[in-house]
Amino acid sequence: QVQLVESGGGLVQAGGSLRLSCAASGGTFSSYRMGWFRQAPGKEREFVAAINRSGRRTYYADSVKGRFSIYRDNAKNTVYLQMNSLKPEETGIYYCAATSAVGLFTIPGRYNYWGQGTQVTVSS
Repeated sequence: QVQLVESGGGLVQAGGSLRLSCAASGGTFSSYRMGWFRQAPGKEREFVAAINRSGRRTYYADSVKGRFSIYRDNAKNTVYLQMNSLKPEETGIYYCAATSAVGLFTIPGRYNYWGQGTQVTVSS
């Protein structure tokens, strides 16, 4: 069973950048496909990005394509989300998740493990 801990959230002005990290422990990190999700107050959790086990395949929500980048370092058991040109409506709690299933998934229910989340606040 893998444990996930996110970090790197904070307050940033619109147009700014943040890099989120998600450190994994307790499992074989390289065997998991990873995803990032976010949840704004009063809204459902939504998919942001996913990455396969090797890091060679990625998938993004249309709303973040060209601005966000997901990548991983299997030697460090960490997945990252580089977020550029942030918008106020992207404020929320950002979660990383791991799945042992085959494929890159946008649905939260396909992920087995979740971190506790990190708050991202984008001011206008």
